[in-house]
Amino acid sequence: MIVHWQRALGVALRCGALALILAALAPQPAAATTKIERFITPAGIEVWLVRDPAVPLIALNFAFRGGSAQDPAEKAGTANMMASLLDEGAGELDATAFHERIERKAIELSLTTGRETIRGTLRTLKENQDEAFDLLRLALNAPRFDASAVERIRAQIISRLQRQSTNPNEIASRTWWGTAFPGHPYGRPMNGTVESVASITADDMRSYLKRVLTRDTLKIGIVGDIDAATAGRLVDRAFATLPAQSTLAPLAEALRNVTPQGIGRLILVDLDVPQAVVTFGGLGIKRSDPDFMSAYLMSHVLGGGSFTSRLYREIREKRGLAYGVSSNLIWLDHSAVTLGGTATRSDATKETIELIEAEFARMAKEGPTQEELDKAKTYLKGSFALGLDTSTKIANQLVSMQLDNLGIDYIERRSALIDAVTLADTKRVAKRLLGDGLLVAVVGKPQGVTPR
Repeated sequence: MIVHWQRALGVALRCGALALILAALAPQPAAATTKIERFITPAGIEVWLVRDPAVPLIALNFAFRGGSAQDPAEKAGTANMMASLLDEGAGELDATAFHERIERKAIELSLTTGRETIRGTLRTLKENQDEAFDLLRLALNAPRFDASAVERIRAQIISRLQRQSTNPNEIASRTWWGTAFPGHPYGRPMNGTVESVASITADDMRSYLKRVLTRDTLKIGIVGDIDAATAGRLVDRAFATLPAQSTLAPLAEALRNVTPQGIGRLILVDLDVPQAVVTFGGLGIKRSDPDFMSAYLMSHVLGGGSFTSRLYREIREKRGLAYGVSSNLIWLDHSAVTLGGTATRSDATKETIELIEAEFARMAKEGPTQEELDKAKTYLKGSFALGLDTSTKIANQLVSMQLDNLGIDYIERRSALIDAVTLADTKRVAKRLLGDGLLVAVVGKPQGVTPR
């Protein structure tokens, strides 16, 4: 999807948004009014709204269930290609006219495809809100899929896939997911392959659009200078004419609630590059699991991307084997994984992998220390608001909370949920998740590394 970015809009969206979310996180008097409003539009669409009158801007984030998991098996990349074409002409507007309308009004419209969702963002000045939502309505309900636009986008995607075919990071990721989930939609490349993308037709994309972009799975978050009545009118303008019910292809019983395969294996892909890229991972935890917050804190201590994680300290700080290393939790509808990565010198790859596996094993056996847990709690509580420094990020969080069924009061409850985790909780969940070892994919020419 082509992203239309306006510098002034991006700067303005930062005004007031951080102060708003900080206020939501701060202790509130008993009579304080909740910051998130939930309402149902006249057409029956649920909306979560945060009013921010500080600047005359509106940020909309929305999501549909589906994503690349709903691609036909032989046509991987259909969702991505469809999303990339929704602003390439719609209704009576061809691609050029559509782009000109968006750019003239400083509107930003983008869609991205995940494994199980298609998410979109719309940002506009308040004075242009009607035109912005009209253009969104056209993109979602009446995309043209003109032959010239289809072939141009297809060529762009294929060119990108060809470049990625020699990119060690892409190869490592693709190898890991394909090995962890063989024969499963999770194991297919989200953007497809050169061969599959070449076979996708306009009718394939129209069929996907009709099956997946429907009101029953729609989640919406809005932040900006707008009231509920106006927001409801605009949401209905854009989304009310979408099909009411999705026809998502069901997974076979054997593909539901699966665990990653290949734990304990090390796969080596030979590629002549200066550094070896390592992707590693193992069991994860569902977002709905009662132990999730305990696992979240434990995972942060182990490799959560901060400069204080065990992996970073052992591999980067103590030994200088890599510029960075991290691991994180990833949760999906039918599985969950712990996934991490790093890149290092060919002659240091063996030592780096051994250290990663040793730290996972040590965490599984001992869990974190009380000091590590306390620091993780402080960091994760304090950093949450700082990661919501624009209206778009807040709208995105509103949608994520709905997708994960966290409840409208999650922001208010989050700190207490973190504080309630005990050291025993983290030790228990570390043993549960990390004790079986890792699946490791290595791309490069590492010295002394052999497949297993």
